[in-house]
Order: sequence, then structure tokens, then C-alpha cells
Amino acid sequence: RLPVMAAAQAEAGGALSVAAGAAGAAMGDMGPAVGDMGAAAPAMDGAEGGAGVAVVAEEPPAPPPLPGLRLVQQGAEAHVYRGLFLGRAAVAKLRVPKRYRHPALEERLSRRRMAQEARSLLRCRRAGIPAPAVYFVDYVTNSIYLEDIVDSVTVQDHIYSVQKSGNDTSGLHKLAEKMGELLARMHDEDIIHGDLTTANLLLRPPTEKLDLVLIDFGLSFISGLPEDKGVDLYVLEKAFISTHPDTESMFKALLKTYAATSKKSGPVIKKLDEVRLRGRKRSMIG
Repeated sequence: RLPVMAAAQAEAGGALSVAAGAAGAAMGDMGPAVGDMGAAAPAMDGAEGGAGVAVVAEEPPAPPPLPGLRLVQQGAEAHVYRGLFLGRAAVAKLRVPKRYRHPALEERLSRRRMAQEARSLLRCRRAGIPAPAVYFVDYVTNSIYLEDIVDSVTVQDHIYSVQKSGNDTSGLHKLAEKMGELLARMHDEDIIHGDLTTANLLLRPPTEKLDLVLIDFGLSFISGLPEDKGVDLYVLEKAFISTHPDTESMFKALLKTYAATSKKSGPVIKKLDEVRLRGRKRSMIG
């Protein structure tokens, strides 16, 4: 039996309770996990041959928070695993501790980040904004278990695929309009994603339906300030420019739909223009 703990503060009168405790205790009720565990690369020797040059070995990925999960992504903030949680397809995010921080501070920041991620996801789902369900938050292992959007592809990969195929790209403008509508709904709920990129938007199969899902709320927070929403859009615009060449018209279509959908778009677009100007000044000054 897992003790119940609060993972996120009540929003609009509701409260989320999540289980915490030793992560291994959950395995008793779980079905067989999917796939093999992600294998860590073996550490290199401290010195290389006769040259006498010291080689610093890369730190291996942390072990999965539960047995049977396999590593699918190793980022700076978290390691992502995939498998089954209580018989359901799940993604587990294990937050990576920062060794330069005092342990007490690191623990407090990790708890706050996980609680904020769960809170943002719950707020999205209550508002009908497509986002993964929260299954479990474990403060002992600093991990959060989320719904796995099975067989989905990132918007980033979808855009790459369409551009590479040489097919008609008019469908990408429809996708951009869908993205603008989704982000407008998110911002109207005062949810700031904090890391908007085309890699953090998924398309459920079949991709022709343009069924989008927002993921990775690890840097999210709640704010009604137009400045924060403008910065959110600016981050996405920079991601478009750097990741997808020749997609300026796509982002214009996204912004046009955002402005038409959001009830608070006027001040946000104005702040976006100000943020762009500040960004250009920084680029000129260096």
C-alpha cells in the first residue's frame, strides 16, 4: 500500500492526491514492463593509452525509478523513461539533481518544480487543453509518472518529414493555426509553459487529424502577466527560426490564429513586439 500525499495544491476547489513512498512498492501491482532498461554506456578509463592524457568519463544515466522502465531520453533537467505503471503505458521523468547546489536547496527546488508541473498539467486538463494525465508523483525518487501518448510524433519531426518529402506544405499552415488556437487557450488559463518548442508538442495518430498534445511542463508556472505570455511566444518563435528554416509564414499563421482566439491577445502581442525589440538590441550589442 502506498501512502497518499498531496502533489499539487487545489485549483478551483479540487485537489490532487498522489502516492509517494518507496517506488519499488508499486511493482507488486504492475504488469510486465515494456522493453529492456536503457543500457548505460560503460565508463572510460581514467587515462588513455601511453599518451598519458586524462579522459573524463561521462556520468552514466541514473537508474530507472522503477525496475523494467527503459531510458528513452537523457536531458539536462531530467531523464525520461518509458514502460508500464500499474498496467498503463506511462512515461517517467526523473529529475536530475544539480551537484553544485546545497542538498537541502536542491530537494526544496525539485519538490517545487514537480508540484508546479503537476499543477499546470491538471489545470490544462480541467480546461479541456490536451495534456498527459498525471499518474503518480514520487518525492522520494524525484520522479513523476505521466500518461504515454502512444504512437505520437513530435510536431518537430512532422514538419521535417513534410518538408523533406517535397509534398504540398499547405497542411503545415493548418497545423500552425491549430497550434495558435491551443496556445491561446493555454494562456487564457494563465498557464505559462516556459519551454515552448515544436519538440514539446505531439501529434496523435493519424497525423492528418492534427490532434495536438502539449507536453513537458517542467519549467511551467502560473501567471496572468502579458510579459510572461509574450516571452512564451518569443521562445517558440526563436525555436521556429532556428529549427525550421523557411517557416516564417507558419509562425505568422500561428500568431494570427492566437490573436483571433485569445481573449487577452492584445497586450500579449504588444509585449511580444517589445521582447523582439529587446532581443534584437542584445544581438547588436553582443
